[in-house]
Amino acid sequence: MPAHRHGSVDVHYLAIGVRCLIGTVFVVSFIGKFTARGALADLVGSLRELRLLPENRVRTAARLLTTAEGGIAALLIAPSSTLAGLGLGAAALLLTVFAAGIGIAVRRGAHAVCACFGPSQVPLGRRHVVRNALLAAVAVTGIAASASTSPVSPGPAVVAAVSGLLTGVLITRLDDLFDLLFPSAGPTGR
Repeated sequence: MPAHRHGSVDVHYLAIGVRCLIGTVFVVSFIGKFTARGALADLVGSLRELRLLPENRVRTAARLLTTAEGGIAALLIAPSSTLAGLGLGAAALLLTVFAAGIGIAVRRGAHAVCACFGPSQVPLGRRHVVRNALLAAVAVTGIAASASTSPVSPGPAVVAAVSGLLTGVLITRLDDLFDLLFPSAGPTGR
């Protein structure tokens, strides 16, 4: 069966890379909220500061959000392309909700911290909206690429997977990198 190609890139390898990238982001987010002391409390505080939910729904929303992130990570790790497609769809939806919610809150002047990957002192800002919107677009691209049924070669598959993993790790550390490279710009990203 001929490989499905878009330009010179086999889309199946693109799907592998996207699954690894988005999967890494969600795994790090899920683990960061469960392994760091006080991480869930920080998430509750951040959601409270966003002022998007009624006070009596914030703690439940934090638990549901963390559970959804873990579920998405599990779907993306699953060997089934159907489950991975569901995971990418759920990731795209959740990331779009994150981008919209953070955008609304930042425009209103909320001063919540980014509890995206565990405890943090970095205030949410425009760069977090952009990050989540771009990740949502990448997830949608992964859904389209996941439709490919072409056979894969181990070498390119490993390259795609490692590229996705490294990019995912880089994305989870963007706030640290931004502050390292642009310390005079301040931590807000606004």
